[in-house]
Amino acid sequence: MRIILFGAPGVGKGTQAKILSAKLHIPHISTGDILRQAVKDQTPLGMEAQKIISKGELVSDEIMIGIIKDTLTGESCKNGFILDGFPRSKKQAVDLDGLLNELNIDKVFIVSVTADEEDLVKRLSNRRACKVCKNIFNYNEVRDKKNCPVCGAENSFYQREDDTEKVIRHRMEVFNSTTKPVLDYYSEHKKIIVVDGSGTIEKVTESILEKLK
Repeated sequence: MRIILFGAPGVGKGTQAKILSAKLHIPHISTGDILRQAVKDQTPLGMEAQKIISKGELVSDEIMIGIIKDTLTGESCKNGFILDGFPRSKKQAVDLDGLLNELNIDKVFIVSVTADEEDLVKRLSNRRACKVCKNIFNYNEVRDKKNCPVCGAENSFYQREDDTEKVIRHRMEVFNSTTKPVLDYYSEHKKIIVVDGSGTIEKVTESILEKLK
């Protein structure tokens, strides 16, 4: 099974990708992870990407497509994959379609996990991190606790900069201006499976699996 997974910040897309990967026995491909791995492994594309990153510039779509191609043609993806974090623009979607056609991959499920934007802002701004073990908690879980329930560190909870309301709303704006047009593009060519992401993790997983059937 081959899945392209979409979702706004805070909707739980990464969590669902990991669960689905385990249940369906297919790899979760995070484009950020495979880019870092290509750089670490010093593949030809990884070395090219490293030069660009070292200058503080963004890696081109062409390089990312090449790294994705290297990954999809690998042994781990022979039974399918979950692609997370790509495409993020209409051009990337068109380029990815071209790659999938080249690889004779014709059946791909587009899954969009959705939730009310204000609920997502509230969910993310309620997150607190432990300075010591870096685990993330809901504020309501730790509001009356002095010690981290994971590592035991005292008075270690803080709000990360990217979990402040101002930053979260900016991330939502970026998602709406770049990723939503990608979904519009796919809706013209493929059926999109839309899943309500506002329920429990288990309910969302159950809904995705049911609709994939």
